[in-house]
Amino acid sequence: MKTSNEEIERLNAAMKQTSDKRLYERYLAVRLRLEGQTFDEIGELLSRARQTVSIYWQAYQAQELPDLKIDHSPGQPTKLRKNKRHRLAAMLEQHTPVDVGFDAHYTWTLPLVAEWIKREFGVTMSARGISAMLKRMNFSFTKATYMLANANEEAQAYFRKHTFAQLKKQVEAEQINHLLFEDESMIRSYQALQYNWFPRGKQRKVPTCGKHEGAKLFGAINYETGQVHHREGEKADTATFIRFLQDLLATYSSGKIALIWDNSRIHHALELQPFLKEHPRLKLVFLPPYSPNLDPVEGLLLKADVVNNIFFEKFYKIRLRVSQFMKRINKQPLETIARLLVRL
Repeated sequence: MKTSNEEIERLNAAMKQTSDKRLYERYLAVRLRLEGQTFDEIGELLSRARQTVSIYWQAYQAQELPDLKIDHSPGQPTKLRKNKRHRLAAMLEQHTPVDVGFDAHYTWTLPLVAEWIKREFGVTMSARGISAMLKRMNFSFTKATYMLANANEEAQAYFRKHTFAQLKKQVEAEQINHLLFEDESMIRSYQALQYNWFPRGKQRKVPTCGKHEGAKLFGAINYETGQVHHREGEKADTATFIRFLQDLLATYSSGKIALIWDNSRIHHALELQPFLKEHPRLKLVFLPPYSPNLDPVEGLLLKADVVNNIFFEKFYKIRLRVSQFMKRINKQPLETIARLLVRL
């Protein structure tokens, strides 16, 4: 145990070495306290609140000098020690509220976190204090995302390591000339309302007329070039889908085409089989079931900033908006290729 004089000497040395004004102030506050001054006297000298000086002193007592090196303004002292914060982080990441005894609650809110902390550790914390602590723990308030529970991770891994790897080798050997990913989506006149920046206390108004229009959108991405091809149709039927395949055959007028797609019903339609027999250049490769994460077209066709917060009263307006979007992304093929590489 070091004497007060020894500690004061350490503090003096630390004050000489640091160039951080805030850290210098904390060292000085602790030194003055060791010299016998009260929190009120130190606060008056440094123009700091008594509580702030007290926080400096508590940090010093906990771990001596190293604990004074904090990157954020101290504010209220954290009420959870490191091991308890680790327990809290693991619980938030691995469990929903209902998993740990909060019936009919599936989303962690600050009041629920406060209740859990009170129950598990006997510590009372405010919502504001918990929010600040979670941010320091590298947590953020984010929207959840869906994951298909029926997905087979082994089948997905096999597709990445074997099926897709073999396709790339065939492209390099020029046994396949064009490698495409395909998907479809539906764009409705009422797509979705999305958060956006707007004056506080007001909401953006999206005019509607009560009539529902919609369009089926077919899209394909070239794995090598990043080029995106698409077709819109008012009906989601096999005839429209065949017209899209005809578009692809016309665009890639020579060479073999490998078309990777999911297991949706339209891809197995009996009406499609005669067309496929007539065009042996089309080689079909099916993704593992429930694997939208392996298809880079997934999500691209319904990009939020294109179809959200707008009402399409006519089909032609949907087509116009989609065409504008496709022209935009085809000007930036490298970004599309980056999307391919992230997925696969």
